[in-house]
Amino acid sequence: MASIKRFVPAALRSYPRARASYQRLRVSALPIVQCALAAGFAWWVASDLLGHPHPFFAPIAAVVSLGVSLGSRLRRSVELVAGVTVGIGVGDLLISAIGTGPWQICLVVALAMITAVVLDGGPVIAMQAASSAVLVATLIPPGNSAGYQRMIDALVGGLMGVAVVALVPTHPVRRARREAADILGVVKDVLRKCADGLIEQDPEPIVAALKTARQTQGQIDAFRSNLKGGKEISKISPLYWNSQKRLERLSATADPLDNAVRNIRVLARRALTLVRDDEILDPRLVDEVEKLSHAVEVLRAMMLADPGEQPDQAEAARVLRSVASGARLELVDGAGLSANVILAQLRSTIVDLLQVAGLQRVSALAILPVTVAHPAVPPED
Repeated sequence: MASIKRFVPAALRSYPRARASYQRLRVSALPIVQCALAAGFAWWVASDLLGHPHPFFAPIAAVVSLGVSLGSRLRRSVELVAGVTVGIGVGDLLISAIGTGPWQICLVVALAMITAVVLDGGPVIAMQAASSAVLVATLIPPGNSAGYQRMIDALVGGLMGVAVVALVPTHPVRRARREAADILGVVKDVLRKCADGLIEQDPEPIVAALKTARQTQGQIDAFRSNLKGGKEISKISPLYWNSQKRLERLSATADPLDNAVRNIRVLARRALTLVRDDEILDPRLVDEVEKLSHAVEVLRAMMLADPGEQPDQAEAARVLRSVASGARLELVDGAGLSANVILAQLRSTIVDLLQVAGLQRVSALAILPVTVAHPAVPPED
């Protein structure tokens, strides 16, 4: 990764489109290397060690099983081999009986895909079954040993993909941790812009904040995908077997982080309504929104910190506790609906972020000042 950066001119990285392309390349560099290595080794094993003539499907299987994304690679490998087996099996049986031709190809592909869908709903199985059936119907004579060899090649490709991931692994935690930190950076910016708009009674910063918040779903999906890929790597790579507990803790933040983003979207929409309606707002409530943005920065730094470094979960939780103590019902005394919604969403976001900091939901709820006489979760003593 660092070597790529040294060779990219600074001037090129200064342009937005070039920066975006460079960022995509930086993120995908290791998966690309993994695919290339797996393809080469798969061809070598199938051709030189097993003696298969033109084992084109071995490198194809390796690349398909890995892909550029990190999630579900083991499942893709299994689906790939299963799809090839189904396609060749159905193709051999039917083509031997009915011959080849346009309508035969239609029938073989349909039956191979139906069989694959009945066996498993995975898209890779169905597509590989169809392509394998087409090859049997057009290029591989029925009953020829090439069909059997192609199944072996698929298995070799899938195994090479898994082996390369185990021996040249992506760090199972680092990428997901950075993605989570980026999401928290968005949360911080949205809260800060909302606070600015509320202070200045200006809708423009809030509109910008809302637009930013609505564009986070791709990041959240990438975070979940990276967590899934990290779990696979931690299981198959001996280098990272000790990362499984840390991944479990990081995985526990996915839902609260998703919920926090959803809550700030509602908060931003209601803040925009409040400003446009010229509703009266207690300045202390605006201060709470701004304080929470500062607390989120500490949480973001915690997400990027290595084990043993500061800020840790305890420090992030301490800062969030300080914000929670001020989220009191008195901040909306005599206020309109929008102010009440902002307070409610602020409190919900605090609970979500406390869970990201490692607290259980019940413990996070207990930190909030009470708003009713008999709360479901009693407050802390």
